[in-house]
Amino acid sequence: MRVVDMIHKKRNGFSLSKQEIDFIIKGYTDGSIPDYQIAALLMAIYYKGMNEQEVSDLTIAMVNSGDTIDLSPIKGIKVDKHSTGGVGDKTSLILGPLVASVGVPVAKMSGRGLGHTGGTIDKLESIPGFKIELTAGQFIQNVNRIKIAIVGQSGNLTPADKKLYALRDVTATVDSIPLIASSIMSKKIASGADAIVLDVKTGSGAFMKSLSDAKQLARVMVEIGKRLNRKTIAVISDMNQPLGYEIGNALEVKEAIETLQGRGPDDLTEICLTLSSHMAVLGGIYHDFEEAHRELEKILRSGKALETMKQFIEAQGGLPDVVENVQKLPQARSQVEVIASESGYVHFIDAESVGLAVMLLGAGRKIKDEKIDYAVGITLKKKVGDQVRKGDIFAILHTNNRDHRESEELLRHAYKVKAEKPDQLPLIYDIIK
Repeated sequence: MRVVDMIHKKRNGFSLSKQEIDFIIKGYTDGSIPDYQIAALLMAIYYKGMNEQEVSDLTIAMVNSGDTIDLSPIKGIKVDKHSTGGVGDKTSLILGPLVASVGVPVAKMSGRGLGHTGGTIDKLESIPGFKIELTAGQFIQNVNRIKIAIVGQSGNLTPADKKLYALRDVTATVDSIPLIASSIMSKKIASGADAIVLDVKTGSGAFMKSLSDAKQLARVMVEIGKRLNRKTIAVISDMNQPLGYEIGNALEVKEAIETLQGRGPDDLTEICLTLSSHMAVLGGIYHDFEEAHRELEKILRSGKALETMKQFIEAQGGLPDVVENVQKLPQARSQVEVIASESGYVHFIDAESVGLAVMLLGAGRKIKDEKIDYAVGITLKKKVGDQVRKGDIFAILHTNNRDHRESEELLRHAYKVKAEKPDQLPLIYDIIK
């Protein structure tokens, strides 16, 4: 087989066979196929797309390119959750302990943040002493004992995806739905999940800006799950403003703890209850979504999930006292109030601009290995639909040594205030099963 023939085939709109896809992924992973040929193939896929069988074949080829995680020693149905990324998205910190508290095993491998979106691992590392690396034995033991463990992604999990993503990033082929779907699903399947709940974000702070693109991506990923014998559900949720009020690693852990205490923001609480209810049904704990939602809401108010959070932190070397005293999380030295210059109602908050403002304070990375500051971030005081008067505080910057002027300017431009009260956008747009 010759790669040039496959490029030609895809360029002309024809489907690649499983054997051809396997050949390409194996050759690119071992270095026998050069970047320039794969770059040409990626561009052909970007313009011509892939059918469902091709996307499934690509996904499984990437799964087979490296290690896979065997979760069979863990009792029960292992349900994983994946978010396509957003601003203020700390849902894994909440729904992990919540579903674990009712007996659903959460054996999760999570990633770090890059650019304007945060990463679960960075947030967990803001807890003093927390370890994101466990031996395989410790990982399995923790999940069997307290039903939850979250670690960093394995170095040799889907190596083909790592190489392909790096190349997509520099060839303007990142936003190809077949390539996004196979990238996400290959990591979830290689991680050993029996069932998968996907949180597909749409809006200004999401990678999928339009609702139609988000729905298409969700359908493709659910179809991959079906073809590879994984029960998969996708929730299409809003990211036209940050989720909750806190953005920044330690600040988001604080808000997650408050939510597990039953006093979290309405939007964050509801998205967590929605996602965790689907996880609990797939995990066989409840018969249907309505029952799961009702029971999980009671558990959230009871403090049971908060106790699971405490056990989870302690089991991974973290300081469990943060659950009772969030002041033991990293604290920024300075708080800068951002004052409204006009009166009206908040119509729009550009979530991506807020995420970039937080990154510039030091909470995120411009490049992969940049060191981050766990204490810094932004607390929003006003969300879409809220009334604001000239002179009100609409946000607080938590900052250390960095010049905060650019972040403040980005934040000011992120808010759009108008005289009339806006219609409220839905939090959940659709469920794809």
